[in-house]
Amino acid sequence: MHSDSVVIIPTYNERENIENILLAVTGLEKSEHLPEGGFDVLVIDDGSPDGTARIVKRLMEERLKGRVHLIEREGKQGLGTAYIAGFRWALERDYEYIFEMDADFSHNPADLPRLRAACAEEGFDLSVGSRYIEGVNVVNWPLGRVLMSYCASMYVRLVTGFKVRDTTAGFVCYRRKVLETLELEKIRFKGYGFQIEMKFTAHKCGFKIKEVPVVFVNRELGVSKMSGGIFGEAMLGVLRLRWDGWFRKYPKIKL
Repeated sequence: MHSDSVVIIPTYNERENIENILLAVTGLEKSEHLPEGGFDVLVIDDGSPDGTARIVKRLMEERLKGRVHLIEREGKQGLGTAYIAGFRWALERDYEYIFEMDADFSHNPADLPRLRAACAEEGFDLSVGSRYIEGVNVVNWPLGRVLMSYCASMYVRLVTGFKVRDTTAGFVCYRRKVLETLELEKIRFKGYGFQIEMKFTAHKCGFKIKEVPVVFVNRELGVSKMSGGIFGEAMLGVLRLRWDGWFRKYPKIKL
């Protein structure tokens, strides 16, 4: 049975994690919130030299045929452009719920049904797997990185007036109509700021957002892709978002 939900996972050098994360997402045990047919997965690989895409292709041929899909791109083009490519791919098909998720198990696949339920059953348009809605739920992160992430979300709220507590979260479920409305070609940021811009734009368009509490666990395998440049883009970008919030005409929700 064809799923109504697809999980988009961008990758760059994730050979240590990719097979296990794909098996975990597609192998979730049946629950009251699990969609019929389970979750499909779309991997967006930016030319990983470690052979990540080869592993995905093998699984597509052997164990996960029809459940996992792959887009290969040349070189590192940025997180934001990977997700935009994935969103466009999903919108060309009949998926109703479209997810963002990391490949490194920092996001627990078992939380996917809860994110979906917030949209499919509770009537929200966008749900965010939030590290900060119930305290600080982060495991094995260096203190400096925890402070950087938490303070970044506080900074966004202070500058923009946006009430979401975990604006930089990368564990998200969108209803289809959100991505159809947002004018994806106008999303500017490619790194850390992409997550902020997507949520802020959805909010300005009038969509309802729910934060679902999750525990974020630092990766055990592979190397983090976070950099100071990505963080800097986000901090400067928030000022631009505040300016847009005053003067930009945001699209109306499509009925």
